[in-house]
Amino acid sequence: MALAEIPLCVWRKRGQTFVFRGQAIRYWTAGQGEPLLLIHGFPTASWDWHYLWQPLTQRYRVIACDMLGFGDSAKPVNHEYSLLEQADLQQALLAHLNIEQPVHLLAHDYGDSVAQELLARHHEAQVNIASCVFLNGGLFPETHRPLLTQKLLLSPLGWMIGRAFTRDALVKSFRQIFGPQTRPTESEMDDFWSLIDSNHGPRVMHKLIGYIPERRVQRDRWVSTMQSTEVPLRVIDGEVDPISGAHMVERYRELIPNPDTVLLPGIGHYPQTEAPAQVLKHYLEFRDRLVSAPLKRACS
Repeated sequence: MALAEIPLCVWRKRGQTFVFRGQAIRYWTAGQGEPLLLIHGFPTASWDWHYLWQPLTQRYRVIACDMLGFGDSAKPVNHEYSLLEQADLQQALLAHLNIEQPVHLLAHDYGDSVAQELLARHHEAQVNIASCVFLNGGLFPETHRPLLTQKLLLSPLGWMIGRAFTRDALVKSFRQIFGPQTRPTESEMDDFWSLIDSNHGPRVMHKLIGYIPERRVQRDRWVSTMQSTEVPLRVIDGEVDPISGAHMVERYRELIPNPDTVLLPGIGHYPQTEAPAQVLKHYLEFRDRLVSAPLKRACS
């Protein structure tokens, strides 16, 4: 089943803006029902979800934003970016939209770390999370295998690497992390690059990359939350992703009790764009199971 894309020019027109700590944040929301928060990855933006957007909005109230420093949101240069602040941003967006129900999370890459922080806050009674599904991301620092570009961004020369980052560099990186049969088209690369380059994005890439050491600092808190949480979890993972593919899922199965994992053969780091129909199928199966599980308990 092929899912219809939403052209980036159309996606941008549908966005709205709210202000978070003095910075303009672009966000999207559509549909009705239980709130579903989509959290994008590095270095792209919420347009990553465009194939899934329409089918998900037929069942849920779907919400997404370009996080601070990403996409068409503000990218302040003199700012210390943090995963914890991005979690604050997600909570501020939910408050802006007057969302009071428990929220379901669907996250990818960098967004996985933001979701892990929200899960930890759920256990600290700061936010109410109903479920969480992770796509390819560094859930465990010990399994994360960053690209050379990411390592260079973390170095003392990172500010130079970021400012010199080009569309060609993005293409080279994406060739490494997508599945061999599911790489983006030239048109898609234009759109990915447009979002990264928006608001002079390359100038802040070396600051955004601080999420990698920040993950190490928060690792035990986040992993212990996943090990003890009552919040239903699932991982849907592109198997051939060199950054966080099958090796990450293997670690997940070692550490997380009763692990619910799905591996997508031949798919790389961006399953929501490489195999959106498969991601949708496995996501809806997960959600349908949550609906039926209470009924089963009631009848037993």
